Amino acid sequence: MSTNKERREEAFSALEKELKKRNRVEKARPLGVVVATVVILVAVAGGIYWAATSGGDDHDNTAASADTTTTEQKKNQDLPAVKADYGDSVTCDYTKADQPDSKQADLPQSDNVPAKGTVNVTLHTNQGDIPVTMDRSKSPCTVNAIEALAKQGFYNDTVCHRLTTEGIFVLQCGDPSGTGKGGPGFTFKDEYPSNSVSDSDKEGTFNYKRGTLAMANSGEDTNGSQFFLVYKDSPLPPKYNVFGSISDDGLKTIDGIAAKGAKPQDESGNTAPNEEVKITSAAVS
Repeated sequence: MSTNKERREEAFSALEKELKKRNRVEKARPLGVVVATVVILVAVAGGIYWAATSGGDDHDNTAASADTTTTEQKKNQDLPAVKADYGDSVTCDYTKADQPDSKQADLPQSDNVPAKGTVNVTLHTNQGDIPVTMDRSKSPCTVNAIEALAKQGFYNDTVCHRLTTEGIFVLQCGDPSGTGKGGPGFTFKDEYPSNSVSDSDKEGTFNYKRGTLAMANSGEDTNGSQFFLVYKDSPLPPKYNVFGSISDDGLKTIDGIAAKGAKPQDESGNTAPNEEVKITSAAVS
């Protein structure tokens, strides 16, 4: 049985070869055709990559796949409206998990978790501040978990281990080990947009718009502490909890980070920012 690392390497190797091949063949084609072809390839690869790598451990995960025609039809649709009726509060299920490279955190409160209102957090980094606003009405258990972790100082002195600059455009943070495998020692279930789309739509891609704040994971219901910040519209399956937005000032900071580029893949499959990004503290207000 292959590991996540092996699947990552195989997926990206295949994508790189295919993109180079298509590029040679399609140089004479209209720009729109070339762009559409590349977007489809990136969307499929994005599904493989994020389902197989974006969370904590190295457990065996089934890579996402999508029919090319279906993906083509759905690739530019915006995320749906929140359909879950949370009411004023919810009960969350935080389950202890054996995560390699984890930093054990206290379990968040699970009863009477507010499902309305917002929480402001400023990620103080060595590259500048990134203020974000978390929205309880979209993913209340996610907001509750990230708020609890921030208040515990879990994110202090952690690096953002992944920056993607092609196909999908995100800065990924929240892993205490900096490897892409770490977490808080617990997991929780998927929320929005997974609970607001049909099963068939989960195999398509949606537009995670610039300024979106979402959770990374390693498969269904494996959310922990890792999150990603979208600095440019990105096509992704609706399988990553959206729980807030990034301020304009925060986006300027991330744009500056992205402008410096990313390193080649390391042995863990990560493409770290060329210039290290470290969260010195996460302040809740």
